[in-house]
Amino acid sequence: MDEHSLSDNIKETPFYKYHVAAGAKMVPFAGYLMPIQYTGITEEHLAVRKNVGMFDLSHMGEFEISGPKALEFIQMMTTNDASKLTVGQIQYSILCYPDGGIVDDLLVYRLTDKYMLVVNASNIDKDFEWLKSHLIEGAKLVNRSDEFGLLAVQGPNAQKVVSQITDFDLETIPYYNCAVIKSGKHTFLISRTGYTGEDGFEMYLTQEMCDDLWKACIVAGRKFDMKLIGLGARDSLRLEMKMALYGNDIDKSTTPIEAGLAWVVSFDKGDFMARNILLKQKEEKPKRRLICLELEGKAFPRHGYDLVAGSEIVGQVTSGTFSPSLQKPVAMGYLPLKMTALGNAVDVKIRDRLFPAVVVKPPFYKEGTHR
Repeated sequence: MDEHSLSDNIKETPFYKYHVAAGAKMVPFAGYLMPIQYTGITEEHLAVRKNVGMFDLSHMGEFEISGPKALEFIQMMTTNDASKLTVGQIQYSILCYPDGGIVDDLLVYRLTDKYMLVVNASNIDKDFEWLKSHLIEGAKLVNRSDEFGLLAVQGPNAQKVVSQITDFDLETIPYYNCAVIKSGKHTFLISRTGYTGEDGFEMYLTQEMCDDLWKACIVAGRKFDMKLIGLGARDSLRLEMKMALYGNDIDKSTTPIEAGLAWVVSFDKGDFMARNILLKQKEEKPKRRLICLELEGKAFPRHGYDLVAGSEIVGQVTSGTFSPSLQKPVAMGYLPLKMTALGNAVDVKIRDRLFPAVVVKPPFYKEGTHR
């Protein structure tokens, strides 16, 4: 979901001092100093796949939408059908420009008396201004991004860790649902969501809760050898699951149909931003699609590298890495529609060499524990 962004006013998350104490390599990211890695991206990645890890995601944005016309506003601005949400449910959705380009991808939370939108860190200001410029009477929009710290515990043993800090029966929270739980003296929202393909939870904490919950999670995690995880492993984990990264795989020049995200575009819910453009593109088929590629050799495909067929450049890599789980190079990129069939061969140009690649069925990693 995020893109790299530098800012003159670099902020620290509520957990900054813990990252430094743990020896994290800190980098400016989306206006914050964030941990890119602690012990190493591959080790952290595999800890989440095989066991459990904890992430600081406090840089993400949270907007609240309330009032009698809150749902009507969300329905107009997002592609998915938020009217299907019952209290406690969450959906993945997209904000589009009138031409079908993507403003951002986001999560929509249906809470008791309001909705919460969770947006990408680098898009907070842009998204808020976009929503504000289309706000209707009867809907109230509030940016609460600076009020929250966000901790995520992800991996096959995530529930075992989080169950140590609360009496709440976490088994009653299905995937893509949320609940209000109590831990010690604190009450907060927790969701069974994540960006890794593994089971896990994300905790929305007000600033005064952050120290207590960090310490509680660290103590709970010791029993399971929980690792601290940086943004580097978060990126490789999401790529293995073909989860889109804003600024790389999707942006204002791509549409949900091209990006393979038609499943979150609900054409039958009524009118919404760019509906007719997207419907026409779906019916006529887009000229290109986002695909998954597996490469031969020990290549390291990166964003912007050319995809080549014969002597012709036919696309670019949008995201790529050497997959720690699969031990092979993987990449995503857009190819002309006629070249997107499974098994189609292209080359990835890395420096002056061409590495053979083949279109494969997503996700790359097929054994995630999310449910």
